Amino acid sequence: MAAEQRQLECVLLGIRDAEIDANRCLSSCFTSKIGELPNCFPSLTLRYPSCSICNGILVHVVQVYCPLEGSPYHRTVNVFACPSRECFGKSESWTVLRSQCLETEATQAQEPKANQEATMATRDWCEGADDWGIDEETESSAPPANSSMETDFTSQLQGLSLREHLQSSVPAGEGLLLPGPVPSFQPYYVSVVDEGEFCVDADMDHAQRLLKEYQRREGVDVQQLISCEGESEIYEKTKARHGDEIFLKFMKKISVCQEQVLRYSRNGQPLFITAPLSNMKQMVPCCRSCGSPRIFEFQIMPALVSMLKSINTEGLTVEFGTVLIYTCEKSCWPPSNQTPLEEFLFVQTDPDQKFFK
Repeated sequence: MAAEQRQLECVLLGIRDAEIDANRCLSSCFTSKIGELPNCFPSLTLRYPSCSICNGILVHVVQVYCPLEGSPYHRTVNVFACPSRECFGKSESWTVLRSQCLETEATQAQEPKANQEATMATRDWCEGADDWGIDEETESSAPPANSSMETDFTSQLQGLSLREHLQSSVPAGEGLLLPGPVPSFQPYYVSVVDEGEFCVDADMDHAQRLLKEYQRREGVDVQQLISCEGESEIYEKTKARHGDEIFLKFMKKISVCQEQVLRYSRNGQPLFITAPLSNMKQMVPCCRSCGSPRIFEFQIMPALVSMLKSINTEGLTVEFGTVLIYTCEKSCWPPSNQTPLEEFLFVQTDPDQKFFK
C-alpha cells in the first residue's frame, strides 16, 4: 500500500526562471519567486520577521503561491532565513509564514481602485471638455433639469455608494511593515514542472558527470545504484566514507533535474539529504491556530544556495542542505485573522555543499 502511494505521489519541481525586472513587471502575492521582498495580501498586515536566535533581520528566500484545489482562498507561503553565519544550519534561525485571502476579498480590494481610476479619468476628461468645448453662449444658459449632466451626477453618487460598500466589506490591512532597510536577494521567477514529465536529455549528462565525480571522491558505485531496483540492498553493500546512504538516495532522486530549487508534494514524503532524527514525526508540532496536525508541503533544495545573489548587501548568503516545510493539514484560516500564520520548518545541513556548486 505504501509503495502504491509513493507511485501515485505527484511531485512538482520549482526551477529558477527569468529575473524579475522591477522596471518592467512587478511581482504580486500570486507570484512564486526567489528573493526580493515578500508580497502581502491587501487585507493583511505582515510584520517583517527577525531571527529568534540573534535578533538580526532575516532575508526573504522564497515565496510560493500554492492555492489548494477546491479552496476559496488564495494562499501564499513565504520563507525567511538569517544570513548570519553563526545561525547557519539552525532551524530556529528560519521563519515560514502562511498567508491566505478569500478570492472575493482579493477581487473587492482591487475593484475600488479600478473604479476610482475610472472615475478620475472621467472627471479629468469632463473638465477638459468644459475648457475646450463650451463657448460663451453655452456658458450663459443654464442646463435643463433633466439634462444628461444631472444623470451623470446621479450615476457618480451611486458608484460612490457602491465603492464605499465594497471598501467596508474588505478588512483593512497595513501591508508589509519593514523595520528599516532589509537585505534582499536578486529576484527570479520560479517555473513549475512535473517531475514525471521532466525532459532529462540535456540535464542527465550534467547529472552523470556530477555523480561520477562523487563516485571518484567517495568510492561509491553510483552507476550501479542508479540502475538497480533493489535500492536497500545496494545501500547496505555500498558505503560512502562519511557513512550516509541517505545522501546517495537523495542524489539519485534529484539527478533528473539537478537545478531544482523547490520540491513540492503536499502531504507527500520529504526527500531527506541526511538521515532524519528517529523522532522526526513527533518533532513536528500541531498547528497553533486550530490544533490540527501539520503535514509536509514542500522543501527548498540545495541548488538554490549558489543562485542567491545579494542586490543591496555585500557578502549576503545563506547556507543549507534542504529546508523542509510543514503546514497545517486543514490550512486553517480564522475569518477575522489579519496576520500571516507561522508554520514549522526543519533545516538539514548539507554533508557536501561543494557538490551542488
